Amino acid sequence: MRPHHLILSALLLTGCTQKQADLKPAIDSITADGILGHIKVLASDEFEGRAPASKGEDLTIKYLTSQFQKLGLKPGNPDGTYLQNVPLVGITSHTDTNFLIKGKKFPLTPKIDFIASSERTVPEVKVTDSPIVFVGYGVVAPEYNWDDYKDVDMKGKTMLILVNDPPIPDPSDPTKLDDKMFKGRAMTYYGRWTYKYEIASTKGAAAVLIVHETGPAGYPFEVVSGSFGRENFTIQRPDKNADRVPVEGWITYAKAAELCKMAGKDLDALKKAAIKKDFKPVALDAKANFTIKNDLRNVDSHNVIAKLDGSDAKLKDEYVIYTAHWDHLGRDTTLTGDQIYNGAVDNASGTAGLLEIAAAYTKLDPAPKRSILFLSVTAEEKGLLGSEYYAENPLYPLRKTMADINMDGLNQWGKTKDLVIIGLGNSTLDDIATDIAKSQDRVIVPDAEPEKGFYYRSDHFEFAKQGVPALDADAGIDYIGKPAGYGQKKRDEYTANDYHKPSDEIKPDWDLSGAVEDLKLFFQVGYRVAQSEQIPEWKAGTEFKAKRDAMMK
Repeated sequence: MRPHHLILSALLLTGCTQKQADLKPAIDSITADGILGHIKVLASDEFEGRAPASKGEDLTIKYLTSQFQKLGLKPGNPDGTYLQNVPLVGITSHTDTNFLIKGKKFPLTPKIDFIASSERTVPEVKVTDSPIVFVGYGVVAPEYNWDDYKDVDMKGKTMLILVNDPPIPDPSDPTKLDDKMFKGRAMTYYGRWTYKYEIASTKGAAAVLIVHETGPAGYPFEVVSGSFGRENFTIQRPDKNADRVPVEGWITYAKAAELCKMAGKDLDALKKAAIKKDFKPVALDAKANFTIKNDLRNVDSHNVIAKLDGSDAKLKDEYVIYTAHWDHLGRDTTLTGDQIYNGAVDNASGTAGLLEIAAAYTKLDPAPKRSILFLSVTAEEKGLLGSEYYAENPLYPLRKTMADINMDGLNQWGKTKDLVIIGLGNSTLDDIATDIAKSQDRVIVPDAEPEKGFYYRSDHFEFAKQGVPALDADAGIDYIGKPAGYGQKKRDEYTANDYHKPSDEIKPDWDLSGAVEDLKLFFQVGYRVAQSEQIPEWKAGTEFKAKRDAMMK
């Protein structure tokens, strides 16, 4: 770390005339002991896995509030509190399905062949005699001159839709994907399952079934059936989600192929046709019937937010926001032995990092020009609901929110020569991070698995979706003093042994020195944004740019 270089860089970037804060005391205040101390509390058995609307939530929001108060940070909610209420609905769907192909019954086994539920917060949803239409990848992407619907009316229909983006071959090398179309191998938001449901809703469809494939989806069908086959949550809305497509589901590729064959079509051939711009929806001689009965319960959860006022009279009404979700999976009383999902890495560590960065900002004199918000969100594990609620009901205007910097799981295994940025190249925040990494003698590297769409799977995404430039980093994998492959090995071990399991606890071999380095970088990225005359922007070709451009006009 070379702090003098950092101070000079910030001065050059901002061109400011007011007194420049000495960053060294703030940077040096971020420590491994500080991070670990917070994790020990948040991931303790006493906090019972930090499930929303539980004793664990009560203890967590009390702890976070007390920490923000100790730091002298202002309540982040303009109502004078540190809390934003997030009203949720728990939904357990019981689905009865009947498909008719050319007038004959088509057998489907729930959770084996398909899964279907409803996000509408009503006791019953019925879809009757809905024509099934294959819509390819179901994408409308003006920037790629791509429209899979060609003005075909989808109202009342059941859309059969492929997962991920259209895999367009590179004209000069058919063994590769064309990186000028849908970012090549990297998933865009058009490939994400949430987009498929959103576009079906805007088209007025009655139901949508995503055709599951393990490779393009990034996970096996059991993950889908396990996730959607239990109680799920959505945000309480006055219209009870009436604008959502009534039925949302998945079907295995094998069963979808069987359906198409019975209807006189070949799914493999349809899939090949769907990677061409001239593709049009294909009506199948098939109809779908769904009856879904929902068990509903209303719960209130909370985001926790604190604020550091900016020091510049003109810029203090603009904001840099740091996010980390505080929630995890709670307690499962049906388990024998350990029943508590402590979530030490996911995401007690990111929440601890948020508190350490908040403490660092209080060491600055003067404070940054722009105001800084520290937002710990709920219900990330339920589908990014806390961040979605904030982004739809912001306490401060999104037009004046310059950036979101998100932390979801910190590095536990020591210092690295690199830092992974998910979605590298999306915004100018990546350029700032790259410059600061150089001052740490480190390099920024892209996600090694961009096809899995990690950019769309954490809280920063809800800000990006609304147009706010967002940074999401992951631990590096090139560990100092460790053999090649060590980082990927540790990552794979965590995924296999601890991810979303009761065993995600503090381990005796943890080395948080790498987490410290990463947090120092995140702190400085936010500080630069808070000081600079140049505000972060999405780069050309990024799917969020149009929304931001329209917002800033």
